[in-house]
Amino acid sequence: MKIHIKGGRLIDPRNNLDAMHDLYLAAGKIVAVGTAPAGFHANRTIDAGGKIVCPGLVDLSARLREPGLEYIATLESEMDAALAGGVTSLACPPDTDPPLDEPGLVEMLKYRARNLNKAHVYPVGALTAGLKGVQLTEMAELRDAGCVAFSHADVPLVDNQVLFYAMQYAATFDIPVWLRPQDASLARNGVAHDGQIATRLGLPSIPVSAETAALAVILLLARETGARVHLCRLSSAAGINMVRRARHDGAKVTCDVAVHHLHLSEMDIGYFDPHCHLIPPLRSQRDRDALRKGLADHTIDAVCSDHCPVDDDAKQLPFAEAEPGATGLELLLPLTLKWAEEDQLPLPVALSRITRDAADILGIDAGHLTVGADADVCVFDPERYWKVEPASLRSQGNNTPFSGIELKGRVTHTLVGGLVAHEA
Repeated sequence: MKIHIKGGRLIDPRNNLDAMHDLYLAAGKIVAVGTAPAGFHANRTIDAGGKIVCPGLVDLSARLREPGLEYIATLESEMDAALAGGVTSLACPPDTDPPLDEPGLVEMLKYRARNLNKAHVYPVGALTAGLKGVQLTEMAELRDAGCVAFSHADVPLVDNQVLFYAMQYAATFDIPVWLRPQDASLARNGVAHDGQIATRLGLPSIPVSAETAALAVILLLARETGARVHLCRLSSAAGINMVRRARHDGAKVTCDVAVHHLHLSEMDIGYFDPHCHLIPPLRSQRDRDALRKGLADHTIDAVCSDHCPVDDDAKQLPFAEAEPGATGLELLLPLTLKWAEEDQLPLPVALSRITRDAADILGIDAGHLTVGADADVCVFDPERYWKVEPASLRSQGNNTPFSGIELKGRVTHTLVGGLVAHEA
């Protein structure tokens, strides 16, 4: 299949490209930018006039709910949601049922995803068996089965000695360790930020110190073991400052933020809105503003959807009892564009955080439009407004705090391996 994408504004952060260029695809690869190769005859032409053509988005956290949680969502539904959002590569956390702690489970997930012929799936393996925090998994075998990193997802790893050994093991094989910093004892039973809203509503709280205490331990152990550490979904100004100082002192750590934390704060909980029950919790407006600034100055390396489909019955409960999480795959692009527009940042900077920078963290050859690269491409209309209506989302989980909000930026075409996988 030969495809000619014409008349679009082509933005490729890795190659510092932002200009009106045509893009030419053949045999699943990008074969030319700007001028057609000799003898090129397109089987299909996509008119990208007035649109942005960029690399397919890379998402660092998208729960696909398989294996084991198909009653919440299926691999098919969430992959369709990814393509509708322009996401062509995604990492899935290990907290499935059972967790991704054995090579056979990882291979099965990879096989299922590959047979669907949609977005590329990169499993993140479990650090410990069953995510129980006791026995380390065989990381080398899991890596060979297809895991790109290892994590404990949102399950507390309370034994720091186990964490120390895990990081030592990972460092031996140069395997990345992804950790969400939250001290389990300080966060115990908490559901909201320790601030005025939690106090007024009588909700059990999670202090910022739950994040910073865990961060201090992780940064110390990373320095001692030499492990490559990625910090998942920072939520506080204090946490960002710790990462900034650690990097100044030479620490080799990366970090990301969930896209909904760039726009929401504890104030959005309102009167116990369960759709705003998230992990980590929505924090103060000051924290939210610090996250936005940290992402802009690249202290925070990337932004992810933190896609977490939840069953309706589990979400429509009192705030403290509702299952945390929000759907995000289809909102990653427009919410990132909204952040950039509000903070007056160039479009290439915003797109870099969800393409090149995210791909670098994953360690994959994606997120760029270099000639010879896989033809994973996103085409979107940056001026098209659309209203977030949960029932119209492709994800099987329609739990979103942005319901009813009008956003700007709509994906019109998603191409994976040089084939049109989504068209709107």
